[in-house]
Amino acid sequence: MDLGIKGRKAIVCAASKGLGKACAMKLAEAGVELVINSRTKEAIEATATEITKATGVKVIAVACDITTPEGRKEVLEVAGNVDILVNNAGGPPPGNFRDWGIDDWQKAVNANMLTPIELIKATVDGMIDRKFGRIVNITSAAVKAPISYLGLSNGARAGLTGFVAGIARETVRHNVTINGLLPGPFATDRLHGNLRMQAEKAGRTFEDYAAEQASKNPAGRFGEPDEFGATCAFMCSVHAGFMTGQNILLDGGGYPGTL
Repeated sequence: MDLGIKGRKAIVCAASKGLGKACAMKLAEAGVELVINSRTKEAIEATATEITKATGVKVIAVACDITTPEGRKEVLEVAGNVDILVNNAGGPPPGNFRDWGIDDWQKAVNANMLTPIELIKATVDGMIDRKFGRIVNITSAAVKAPISYLGLSNGARAGLTGFVAGIARETVRHNVTINGLLPGPFATDRLHGNLRMQAEKAGRTFEDYAAEQASKNPAGRFGEPDEFGATCAFMCSVHAGFMTGQNILLDGGGYPGTL
């Protein structure tokens, strides 16, 4: 399927690896020019080179912290007018809410709620003026089924979801859509880190514990990042103009049971 977005320009945040990188790659395969960022210069530049070699599209790498005003300013200045924004940021650490102070909450809300809102604010009016825009917020399956040990993420991402639900209904008449893309268990470094923590608590090896958890999913496995990236690219396509304010859950059928 021709996604109809060849020659468009996108910002993809936190794109050096994992789900962000998968989204960037699939957009590039559709002919979208990219500005990608992460905090680590070597990693983001390596990803930009990999995507360009694989697809031939122009990719600009920006090494910055997108959760800071300075980082956002740098990315936005380099990108200029963009048609597509994929908001993504690493989730806050797992743990027990009794151990979290106000600083922990402020960091979580800043990274996973306020930063996407600031990027939307900086780009959405230009999209409206040009009569095309696609904004995808990568959040979490925890938005639909909160996970007890990811309380910081539950709160911050649910806040973003609630905010977007309102403005997505205002922008769509201008062919600007805003949607959430909610990953369940995908084979990423973050999932592996959480599984290692749980395996240690249970006195199990990581390999055995991970295999057991994967088998519990109705699909019998964890998701692959490429699957996630392909869904993101479709949501950014000309074919998705009637979908807005939605939260698309990719979880192998785990909802509403154990994710």
